[in-house]
Amino acid sequence: MDIEQLMPHVEALIFASERPLTQMEITETLGQALETAVESDRIATCIDAIREKYDVDYYPFQLKEIGGGFQFLTKKAFHKTVLQLNGDKHIKKLSTAAMETLSIIAYKQPITKSDIEYIRGVSADYSIQKLLDKELIVIAGRNEDMAGKPLIYATSKSFMDYLGINSPSQLPQLKDITDVQLVTPTNAEEAAPRDTPGIALLPEHTILKKAS
Repeated sequence: MDIEQLMPHVEALIFASERPLTQMEITETLGQALETAVESDRIATCIDAIREKYDVDYYPFQLKEIGGGFQFLTKKAFHKTVLQLNGDKHIKKLSTAAMETLSIIAYKQPITKSDIEYIRGVSADYSIQKLLDKELIVIAGRNEDMAGKPLIYATSKSFMDYLGINSPSQLPQLKDITDVQLVTPTNAEEAAPRDTPGIALLPEHTILKKAS
């Protein structure tokens, strides 16, 4: 099967998937579906061609490599339009305390709760639990070198998906961000649970669709 014939199959597979697909997954899945051996480099060629196809201004979405795989995402110019349809589906509302905690984890990961609390100056129990509930962070193991072997936390694949990055190393470097404000301790009252809405964390890229 030549590239022109293979490319629509790759495109359909990525479009139908509700999560980013790796090149290996695409290769293996199409090999089973087409009942023939599919070379990985031919899939790579198809992916490059699909990406080039949708990079033009005519299309409101594009093929992006995020979370270690490939997925169709709406372009930034259309985020507000898509959010009118999906509402809170793509919004993670965070309190100031949770946002501070997430920022610390993102730039210091892997990190323990005690280290987070040392930086913030207040308890991080509630913020960490909220971030775990929203699947923005994960428990990445334990620090075997510390007394009690405390849990260590890191950002999740969902966090990277929302920002449209593949790894924490692609986060903006603090020295390159203008008007940087250092995280300062939050007072205990602000860190406590409350019912008022917090900060809305919007994704860098909005998911175009999910398979039903």
